[in-house]
Amino acid sequence: MDQQAKHISIAITNSSSFGYAVPEHIERLEKLGAVKRVDVPGDCHGAELAEAVGDANIIISSGTPQFDKEFFACKPDMLLVARDGLGFNNVDVDAARACGCYVTKVQKVVEREAVAECAVGEMLDLIRQFSAASRAANENRWLDRGQFVGMELRGRTVGIIGCGNIGSRVAEILHHGFGMRVLANDPVHDDEWAQKNDVTYVDLDTLLAESDVVTFHATLNPTSFHLADEDFYKKIKRGAYVINTARGDMLDQAATVAALEDGTISGLAIDAMSVEPPAPDDPFLNNPRVLVTPHIGAYTVEALGGMGEICVKNAELVARGEKPVNIVWEQ
Repeated sequence: MDQQAKHISIAITNSSSFGYAVPEHIERLEKLGAVKRVDVPGDCHGAELAEAVGDANIIISSGTPQFDKEFFACKPDMLLVARDGLGFNNVDVDAARACGCYVTKVQKVVEREAVAECAVGEMLDLIRQFSAASRAANENRWLDRGQFVGMELRGRTVGIIGCGNIGSRVAEILHHGFGMRVLANDPVHDDEWAQKNDVTYVDLDTLLAESDVVTFHATLNPTSFHLADEDFYKKIKRGAYVINTARGDMLDQAATVAALEDGTISGLAIDAMSVEPPAPDDPFLNNPRVLVTPHIGAYTVEALGGMGEICVKNAELVARGEKPVNIVWEQ
């Protein structure tokens, strides 16, 4: 029996965005089969996750839960796990492929502008303390404004860790829009682009020593996991600000908290956590030196619409027994 004749059931897992920005996406999925939303803890996996998604054989998922080897062993009839985003660290790709399940992601360019603008916005908010100042004004603490003294970005140095799809756009905005000196650390160099945008590639130690602001845009892999560890903060310019709109596990949390407490870094803005949602007592939450946002980097109408379109298109292709686009092992 070909896939076109198969029963199709779709689960949207742990997504607070898919189908809301563009309701038409849900309408198109409903033409394929039953659609349900499944919300489980971010670390849910294996048999528990298989039970939660029920008879679904097409999944559209955020960065959680965890589609591990045990999950696919319990769901050998799974046809597609479509990541509504760029990263697919929560999917055991080998296990999926072994049981004939496609794993897809969105195109990098879809999120580029939204996440880059988010990083720059969080940088401004953290350094100028706009959110804290707004709270003070709303609490009738207008005269406390002397507490909210920041620094200007013009003439300062920003270090970009990972200068690919999103990091390169952050570099362009900060150099051309704010007059910042830009240092970049990335194993891949685009020298023509760097010359055009006055970006200098340097080693990590140089970037840390000279940057007033360090912003993460690298891919999470074994070399970048807990990159910001105790040794990292020993090398960073004292008083620097750190921005992370990439992946929470780029930061060693204990080392980062210690660096905040002893003044090694002046502040942290983070849009991605190691565990999402974080525990109520997570040390990054309610910390006066930390700006936390709930992974909203790609939350623009344009980006969500583009990401959702790719997921729906792939669901439609697989339901017809055709090969989807943006398969992760073909990238």
